[in-house]
Amino acid sequence: MKTKFSLVLFIALFLATVGYAQNPIIQTYYTADPAPMVYDGTVYLYTSHDEDSTVNNFFTMYDWRCYSSTDIVNWTDHGAVASLKSFAWLDKTNGAWAPQCIERNGKFYLYVPIHGEGISVLVADSPTGPFTDPLGKRMIETDHIWQDIDPTVYVDDDGQAYLYWGNPKLWYVKLNEDMISYDQSIGQNGVVSTEMTTEAFGSHKGRDGEPGPSYTEGPWFYKRNNLYYMVYAAAGIPEYIAYSTSASPEGPWTYKGFVMERAPHLAFTNHSGIIDFKGNSYFFYHSQELSGGEGFKRSTSVEQFEYNADGTIPVIVPTKEGVTTSVENLNPFKRVEAETIAWSEGLKTKSDETIGVYVSSIDNNDFIKIRSVDLGKGAKKFEAGVASAKSGSIEIRIDEKDGELLGVLSVTGTGGEQNWKTLSTKIKEAKGVHDVYLVFKGEDKDLFNFDWWLLK
Repeated sequence: MKTKFSLVLFIALFLATVGYAQNPIIQTYYTADPAPMVYDGTVYLYTSHDEDSTVNNFFTMYDWRCYSSTDIVNWTDHGAVASLKSFAWLDKTNGAWAPQCIERNGKFYLYVPIHGEGISVLVADSPTGPFTDPLGKRMIETDHIWQDIDPTVYVDDDGQAYLYWGNPKLWYVKLNEDMISYDQSIGQNGVVSTEMTTEAFGSHKGRDGEPGPSYTEGPWFYKRNNLYYMVYAAAGIPEYIAYSTSASPEGPWTYKGFVMERAPHLAFTNHSGIIDFKGNSYFFYHSQELSGGEGFKRSTSVEQFEYNADGTIPVIVPTKEGVTTSVENLNPFKRVEAETIAWSEGLKTKSDETIGVYVSSIDNNDFIKIRSVDLGKGAKKFEAGVASAKSGSIEIRIDEKDGELLGVLSVTGTGGEQNWKTLSTKIKEAKGVHDVYLVFKGEDKDLFNFDWWLLK
């Protein structure tokens, strides 16, 4: 069932959309623990998923989701690409925590922690799945599986892959080339424990009042310009984001300081991912702003930043504006998935085996914003794939939700919620690059389903 926002949150979201707010970047679901992967000119963003209904006042997480973007401002929803049900040997019904995916030799490996069951792996031939279980059991065997969460993986230049993880300690394995097994000749049956010193991870006073390393959980491991970075949630709860660096993938690590400090709209947890994409650097994290302050309902945000000349990371401030500039314009003259969204209000998405992912739960005045759309020399027609047992309409506007009206597509009943038809309408010509708003109108709830659109 569709979750509607409280009045206070609605006002906050309305005020945000009036300006240039773009964080959080996903509004149709609560998404946490962002893990971006750059592949073939596209960012694939893997997230955990906080359910709309929280059970027993704790993290309620059943599956892992994927989104993609070629411009960093519009994100296409690929649905739940894996879930706890992907593991036939598992009887857990909750605990699908922070994932990370990586490509190697044309295969995509999704490393997932299952709360209380350690770390497992899924494999696919595509970044959006379907992902399957190659082992039929957990991947990492330890005597501390309750602490085995938040895997992060990197393949070094020499081909050696490393998988780090852990709370409140940090462990790693050296993955074999198959990426689903590891070298068991080192450490304790292959598991190496990182030395947790204050020199390596900073100092923080624990609950017992004694100082100790600030590392808490959520590591993000990568290499840039021959320097290895370990970015992580730090200082207990509420969490900051800090980082350490090393000249070697196996340490020793040197503490460098905070990346993101506390802010009122951040959750009591935080989890980050960092990438370079099309000449820019981006920092992903999560907040609790979309849920109005519920720490078990988090949402993914992103900020653009620049490394300092010496490779250090500046302190990044979490903003509502997020990324202000698209790295490329969107082409509306080829099919655009309806679930390609920069900002939306009131909507959800669903998946169907035949049609794929589509936009649903559309009520009056709900809308989708698509940023940096290149209208070229102007279009004359708007087409859309829709399905409905009811009637409504789509207003095509530019620059603002109530901006210039280019046209209105009438959506009459197509004969059923899965009876898809292509409808079209003439529109006024508008030239150049604009933000496009698709504003939905109608007198009923759940007006229609919406799969794709394009201009002609």
